Amino acid sequence: MPQGQPSVVPDDGLTTRQRRNRPLVLVHTGKGKGKSTAAFGLALRAWNQGWPVGVFQFVKSAKWKVGEERALKVLGATGEGGTVDWHKMGEGWSWVQRDSQFSNEEAAREGWEQVKRDLAAETYRLLVLDEFAYPMKWGWVDVEEVVSVLRERPGAQHVVITGRDAPEALLDFADLVTDMTKVKHPMDAGQKGQRGIEW
Repeated sequence: MPQGQPSVVPDDGLTTRQRRNRPLVLVHTGKGKGKSTAAFGLALRAWNQGWPVGVFQFVKSAKWKVGEERALKVLGATGEGGTVDWHKMGEGWSWVQRDSQFSNEEAAREGWEQVKRDLAAETYRLLVLDEFAYPMKWGWVDVEEVVSVLRERPGAQHVVITGRDAPEALLDFADLVTDMTKVKHPMDAGQKGQRGIEW
């Protein structure tokens, strides 16, 4: 397995192994395509390691058929790797029994409350908070609270957050930030999304 060498070794009192195994917060942001796809690729790696994975989709409609969802659910059910739980805000969240008047803002807040409960209980080794940058951008979820909860999370839980316009406070706190920059896209030439590429 390739092993990169860091250019700087901080004087933090940690051993190389402790530093290597430190849980990370990763953010995939920017206007380019591939933010969620990269996060789901990370979920595949986590599944392969036998880690329990929790995916929380904060914006995408429950009606959208996401290819990675089916693949990860099937893999999670095989018993060969880790388990995979998939939650969609558009379904009203699987743990919330609400009427149809439940607003997107309320749903996003309830989703964040569930994420906090799962972090406290160490339910997952990897949490994918897909499109979670938007509820923070729109003021539905407090950014400072998110950073505080992530900073204080127990155990060895990795968290990846996707979405355009991730707040600066989150970017400053995160261990890894990738800004997906669009150089060219077929939609710019009038081509709609297609099977196997967008979903």
